[in-house]
Amino acid sequence: MKTIINWRVFFLLWIAAILSSIAILPYALELQGSMLESMDLPIPIPALIALQIVQGAVFFAIVIFAGMFIARRVGLGTPILDAASRGESASDKLRAILPISIGLGVIAALLIIGVDLPLQPAMLKEIGDAANSLNLQNIHPAAWKGFLAAFYGGIAEEILLRLLVMSLLAWLGTFVSKTQDGKPTSAVFWIANILAAVLFGLGHLPATEMIIPLTPLVITRAILLNGIGGVIFGWLYWKRGLEAAMVAHFSADIVLHVLLAL
Repeated sequence: MKTIINWRVFFLLWIAAILSSIAILPYALELQGSMLESMDLPIPIPALIALQIVQGAVFFAIVIFAGMFIARRVGLGTPILDAASRGESASDKLRAILPISIGLGVIAALLIIGVDLPLQPAMLKEIGDAANSLNLQNIHPAAWKGFLAAFYGGIAEEILLRLLVMSLLAWLGTFVSKTQDGKPTSAVFWIANILAAVLFGLGHLPATEMIIPLTPLVITRAILLNGIGGVIFGWLYWKRGLEAAMVAHFSADIVLHVLLAL
């Protein structure tokens, strides 16, 4: 009997998403902790965190189900997890994606750093006194917190932006252009990839706004820097599967938040 989705893969992704949401907490609290303490919260911070974890679990259950359902219809998905769920050996498939995924992840991180270098002074100048009062240049969470946060980027963000958003955009694109077998054309995949990458950048703005004012340059920088990685991760998702995008995103975050502790 053919099932709607691969439920074994669903639960693996769901558990991984929940754990990654917990793993990012030390990193997030360091960036936003002082601001949370100064706010008049209706409930204590531990209770608020517990509530967010529960809400996140429900949210990701919906996202993963919808993403897997749509991805299957446009030829995208999780080839390594699918093979493992069928009892097949997935080690060869994993070894095949590691070099290109890790390599492109590192390249993405270096490109982000290179593009950001000339933007940093201009951004600090634009936000003026706010930069001095927030002491932005000294906000660098410890490497171990960055390591834990990398799991959120590699797992949760890839599930949301690639498995759901990019798959959905690619599927919508089939109503405009599709191949003879009903799959999205290469042009549709590229458009879906770029749009998902832009949304990836925009999705970081609420968290950014809690730290610094949102100016035109701050917004442009968020879209550009996150978009660089997003396009690379999206291409890997398209060509090699979600696992390849996850490994690349995780690798990029290791360079940015652990090796460089940015």
